Amino acid sequence: MTGRSTRGPWEESEAQAFDSLTGLDRGAGLAVPPPPWILGHRGVPLEAPENTLAGMRRALELGLDGFEYDLRACASGEAVLMHDETLARTTNSRALLSKAQLPELFGVDAGGWFSKQFVGEPVPLFDEALELDADHPGSMPLHMIELKETGLVQGVLEKLEEVHPRPDVRVASFMPDVVIEAQRAGLPAMLLADKASDDDRRLCRREGIAAYGVGPGGWASLDPEEGSDDLWVGCERWSWSLDEPDEILSACRMPLAGFNTNHPQRALAIRALARWAPEDDGPYPLVCPELLVEPESLPEQVRARGEWYGEWSVRLGLRNPFPFGVQVRCSLFFPSGAFQSEGLPRVIELQAEEERHLDVQLKGGARSPGPDPLLGALFRARTPMPDNTALPAAGLLLDAPLVRRRVAVADPLARRLNLLREGAGEPAASLSLRRTGHRVRLTLEHPGDLQEGHLIASLDGRTERGGRTLDLLLPEHFDQNPQGSPFTCGIEGVREGTPHLLRWAGGLPGGVGHGAPGRLVPLSAPR
Repeated sequence: MTGRSTRGPWEESEAQAFDSLTGLDRGAGLAVPPPPWILGHRGVPLEAPENTLAGMRRALELGLDGFEYDLRACASGEAVLMHDETLARTTNSRALLSKAQLPELFGVDAGGWFSKQFVGEPVPLFDEALELDADHPGSMPLHMIELKETGLVQGVLEKLEEVHPRPDVRVASFMPDVVIEAQRAGLPAMLLADKASDDDRRLCRREGIAAYGVGPGGWASLDPEEGSDDLWVGCERWSWSLDEPDEILSACRMPLAGFNTNHPQRALAIRALARWAPEDDGPYPLVCPELLVEPESLPEQVRARGEWYGEWSVRLGLRNPFPFGVQVRCSLFFPSGAFQSEGLPRVIELQAEEERHLDVQLKGGARSPGPDPLLGALFRARTPMPDNTALPAAGLLLDAPLVRRRVAVADPLARRLNLLREGAGEPAASLSLRRTGHRVRLTLEHPGDLQEGHLIASLDGRTERGGRTLDLLLPEHFDQNPQGSPFTCGIEGVREGTPHLLRWAGGLPGGVGHGAPGRLVPLSAPR
């Protein structure tokens, strides 16, 4: 099978592509109600520009229970939907939001950066996000409102009091003082954290905080006793940015009160799986290994076509989570780049709870990190089932990514990291990485053709900037984890008068759709 994206990754959603592969409306039969609540993270950022009304409307069209968005104040005091302090990443302006008056924002384009389809999409006011409820048939969507700065609580309260009927909200923040202020003002507040802690649990209990939300894998940091339901009575448990299939399945089985996600179709399908196979406690039914990307090992003629490329022999896994036989239709989907694959059967028969391994050859790639290949599997009952059977006749379509990953080693001896040449004819650029104790130091070696080059890196979810050098603190217990930590780096600078980024792997710039970050592993990790 050969796959090639015919449109950019922003212009064709996973759902549309899977529809064409399987002939199935992926939303069919997935009207499974909460818990958990499933919200779109900043809307649906793989299909529409983040923190826009277009993204929120798309979330409701897909059947999500609501959406999460970020609030900041502009210079004239109005609350608007914006994640960053500056407008540069998600609009055609480079202004600081705190210095921009509201009339200045009326002329800003918050959609053209994403695709031509959204040219002219405005920066929304908080009032406009609340008005979306009036256009939504059926149950009112839940708003998870993340306050990115202080001084917003009173304005949020006043706006909510003007809306009838008042929408269901969770007013969230990483800042405990802001959360306490919101809860004391009578708003259902949510404390956010990267990982759950007993100190946060005690704060939530003492202040009567309505909800507590942590990042991917964040609930695993608690001892089992600290995570027991009895200790969280009166405080909802949430997660944010759940995208990996196994993490979503775990959230649906707990169940959490809710979570937000960048992959709504996947999350809705997994919630249906948890409801339709309630006795199943096995792993996620699709197993896909990571694909190691090593540009340095490619022949020069291949690198000239694109460095985010490789050839892999992979073993995929399928498991039937249902207590009856199923027929599984399989497809590989390539949202960006050009690929060839061999060895994947189109149809597989599985007995109840049977597992099967599938050996597949995969070859291809692209110039730039972006959306990774996906395995799609449509599960249908093998024989006609009674009407009361949980799995509907249309079946259940699940997916899992084959994530392309680049690896760096935290070595006391300096190692060169060659940056990707994402454009034809780009000169080489590089930096070095060297470990010293509990830190790694990045040093700019050659900025390619960039002027004013300086370093940027992200380690374990924390993004930092430096000059010609940048020191990063290694995560706690780094050496005990052979899988390492998410890591990426690059050089920011100016090319022909325009800001430009050279990068070592995906994960930069921030947001979704730019490919997966690499991994930084300890020297002792097996390779």
